[in-house]
Parts: sequence; C-alpha cells; structure tokens
Amino acid sequence: MLKSLNTAATGMAAQQTNMDVIANNLANVSTAGFKKSRAEFEDLVYQNIKDPGSATGMESYSPNGVQVGLGVKTAAVQRDFVNGNTLVTKNPLDIQIEGSGFFQVLTPDGQIAYTRDGAFKKDAQGRVVDKNGNLLQPEITVPPNVAGIEISPAGQVSVITGLSEPAATIGQIDLATFVNPAGLRAMGKNVFTPSNSSGQPIVTRPGLNGTGYLSQGQLETSNVNIVDEMVSMITAQRAYETNSKVIQASDQMLQSINNLR
Repeated sequence: MLKSLNTAATGMAAQQTNMDVIANNLANVSTAGFKKSRAEFEDLVYQNIKDPGSATGMESYSPNGVQVGLGVKTAAVQRDFVNGNTLVTKNPLDIQIEGSGFFQVLTPDGQIAYTRDGAFKKDAQGRVVDKNGNLLQPEITVPPNVAGIEISPAGQVSVITGLSEPAATIGQIDLATFVNPAGLRAMGKNVFTPSNSSGQPIVTRPGLNGTGYLSQGQLETSNVNIVDEMVSMITAQRAYETNSKVIQASDQMLQSINNLR
C-alpha cells in the first residue's frame, strides 16, 4: 500500500479542521468582543529509511539520509486577542475595554467567567448583567428612577438622581488580565474560564498594570477580517483539493500495479 494514501488523507483532515475554524470566525463576524482563531499544524513522525550521517562506506557518510514524512496533524488552534473596532451605541451600559483585560461575570454555577463583550443590561432587581443574565463582578445594582449612569475610564460607576443633586458612586468595575490569554478555555456565550495554560487572573483597576481604560456608550466589535478569512478559505479549499488529487494519483498507481501481468 502506498504511504501517500494515508499521508494525503491526513492533509485532507487537517484542512477540514482549518475550514471549521475559518467558518466559526466568519459566523461570528458580528459578535461583540469575539476573537478570531487560527489553526496551526505540525508534521507527523518520519520514517527513517536512512539516518542522516549514517555510514555509506569507508570514512564516508550520508549527508542527508532518507526520511519520508507521514503526514500532518492539527497542533493547536491559536486565538488572536487583537482589539476589534469600535461601535458607538450611546447606550450607557455598553462598555468597551480600550486595551487588554476582561470583564468578570458570575455564571449560574457560581464560577467566575471572563468576557470582552461589554453589552451589559439591568435585570429585574436593577443588577448589571450580561446578555445571558450573568452578574457583573463586583456586583453593581442601579437604583430605580435614576436620571443617568456615568462610568469613568477608571471603572467608577455613578448615578445621577436629579439635576440639582451630585452624582453618587454605586460601584467599581475591575478588570482581569492573564499571563497567557490565548490559554483561556472558550465556553461559548462570549465567556472564557481559566486553565492551567492561561494562569490565574490578575484583578486590577482599569488603566493599571497594563489593563485598558473603559469607554462608556460604545462596544468592541469582532476582530475578524472578512477579506483575510476569505483568502484563508480559498487557500484551505485548494489545499484540500490538491490532497484529494494525491489520493487519486496514488489510486491510479495501485491500479497500474494490479494490471501487471
């Protein structure tokens, strides 16, 4: 059996994974705070027919050897945390992080999760929550009948109850950073949880220790570039087709062998 059959099959499987990643990027082109991903590959183990440097005669050695590769596999899916563009909404509870950092939210199972999606809202008790009802941490409750909400670049949340009354501080928004944000575990619903690769969260005020400042009334859009993804999709498609041609060529070679008399 020709090894090229299995080798080309691994190439097709790798490009299927690549296309899955590209499809997910394009599907989330309008998702606030979404971060695109990139599939990364590595070659498989080699068959050493002749090791480089092996003796070929008296005081002579093979300069290159004979090493035949056996295919490719998906090594990682790297997430790119480059900031997306800005969408101005003028909604007082829409918040953008201008730089690095994550909002902290409390999930229904009591776990702290992290998100770049700053589209917050109020629940029935006036608590600030994300679109899935996860509570913003530290918890902030907006009193009823307020005239306005102000969020400073440093995360201080204040409310205005009347034109003649000063603004009253009701809470503070802190941000979390990670040594390796690419190691965060994506849980869906625009949230991440820590893993052994990401390290533990470092919670600080916006603008300190490398975190970005907050901007009220605007959102961070997805950082997916449609043109780049289309080029990657074409490349993946052509690579898949080429690997399928290798399988066809290998099949024709086997057929020629079967036809020998």
